Amino acid sequence: MKNDMQIQVLMFKQDDPKKCTAAKLVKFGIAKDVRSTLSNTLILDPFADKVILKNDRFIADSITGIDCSWEFAQETFVKKFFGIHRKLPPLFAGNPVNYSKLSKLTTVEAIAGALFIMEFNDLAHEMLNKFKWGHTFYDLNKNLLEDYSKAHSEEEINSILKEYDIYDIAVERY
Repeated sequence: MKNDMQIQVLMFKQDDPKKCTAAKLVKFGIAKDVRSTLSNTLILDPFADKVILKNDRFIADSITGIDCSWEFAQETFVKKFFGIHRKLPPLFAGNPVNYSKLSKLTTVEAIAGALFIMEFNDLAHEMLNKFKWGHTFYDLNKNLLEDYSKAHSEEEINSILKEYDIYDIAVERY
């Protein structure tokens, strides 16, 4: 089983630099700031057709988070980035700006969520520990993340959403 995953961020610098979680990951050497992406990276794309699943860990060497403002997300993701596009299943934000909002994640939350689903838990915790509120993201989503990491298909993800009674809410945004 593959035990490492490289973390990359493509930063558009559209938000307050003091609150930029991607910049902090780069500062601490956890992520690499890239200007373009390669075909063997998982692009975290909230508008992708496919949901990230545990087995995606075997088809990519890295995860690339696209760091942009939610205000400009649709415009930003219209651009074509090379790579394997995946969206996260619904998760609750733990960050102070969008606390407990479904799928309004920071870049670090998105990357950590993907890492947890693919069972790179130590790296996900290492990233979240760099933020005062990082544990809150994990606390809010622990059970969902554990269940998502066991899913082998989008149908199983939908069953999980129904089990947690968030299917209807998620379908509107998902």
